Amino acid sequence: MNDTESELIGSARLPTRYGEFTAHAFKGAHTGTEHLALTIGDISGENVLTRLHSECLTGDVFGSCRCDCGPQLDLAMQKIAEEGRGILLYLRGHEGRGIGLSNKIRAYALQDGGLDTVDANLALGQAIDARTYVFAADLLRQWGVKSIRLMSNNPVKQRALEDAGIIVAEQMRHIVPSNSENEKYLATKRSRMGHLFD
Repeated sequence: MNDTESELIGSARLPTRYGEFTAHAFKGAHTGTEHLALTIGDISGENVLTRLHSECLTGDVFGSCRCDCGPQLDLAMQKIAEEGRGILLYLRGHEGRGIGLSNKIRAYALQDGGLDTVDANLALGQAIDARTYVFAADLLRQWGVKSIRLMSNNPVKQRALEDAGIIVAEQMRHIVPSNSENEKYLATKRSRMGHLFD
């Protein structure tokens, strides 16, 4: 294994309803976790439109209304396709802010009992947010990305990338419409986790 955090396994054309991307499959050199990157255009250089998207099976695949993940994924793909240049890193192993799918479902039950997302994680003995962005920063460096325009409401992502040497030229709000099921979830992101909303 090389001394980087990730290894390219293969790439292929991926036509989508938003346009044609190139899908790149990676494997973490130390963790063995497989990640996916979707790109359009030449992503080396400056001011690359970028989304770090944490895996969310319930939101991305099943259309859960408890979070804003699925619509955020769709919006990122749409914006990258419209710009004709950019990268979406789909970060696996980030389910439930890193606590895993089973614990996320257990946290959902606690939320139905009145806890917010932060207190539900803590009640399960889990971290509020256990995600790491080492893979993402390493991959951006490998691809020759000099600076990015980050589509994210989460200031932790910006700080983590900057700490890893990635220049975030702009943090762009990435806001999708709320619904009655996720209003408390979004309010908790804002008030307890410092997420940025208009």
